[in-house]
Amino acid sequence: MNETAGAPGGRHLAWTPPLKFLPKALLEPSNALRSIAFGWLCAFPASIVLAAIVHFIAPAAKTPDFEISGLAAIGMLVFFSPIVETLIMGGVLLLLLKFLSPTRAVIASSLAWGVAHSIAAPIWGAIIWWPFLIFSTLFVTWRSRSLLLAFVIPATVHGLQNLAPALLVATGKA
Repeated sequence: MNETAGAPGGRHLAWTPPLKFLPKALLEPSNALRSIAFGWLCAFPASIVLAAIVHFIAPAAKTPDFEISGLAAIGMLVFFSPIVETLIMGGVLLLLLKFLSPTRAVIASSLAWGVAHSIAAPIWGAIIWWPFLIFSTLFVTWRSRSLLLAFVIPATVHGLQNLAPALLVATGKA
């Protein structure tokens, strides 16, 4: 399959999935539900492990402070934030893909999101870059099939990623 990868000069490049070490379900835009399930399975458990490592290394590090609770927490963390962040991420990735390979664009995106989340809590970026690597990979993968799916699939995985923490924040247990 060929697509305009947005390389300088607008030349056509064969589409190559980013980060080939990831599961095939994340790298082929063939089954949306499978991509969502595998996206969550690749993002959530790994971010829990990263959080445990970060907590072990820096137990007193400042964590994100959410000043919301109840249904507002669920609405903000599971729906609003994933949609807004995916729109921003997708726009940035579309721009990055004009100048970088898909792999480099995905890595740049995930690192940028790590830095952005570190503004709220410095250690947070050490955890959040991995899920955004998965979200960015899904965006780039599905963009070859449909721009709408390129936004919907990572936003859905992001919402699922945030569900457990949102429930903790909603109930005041975070």
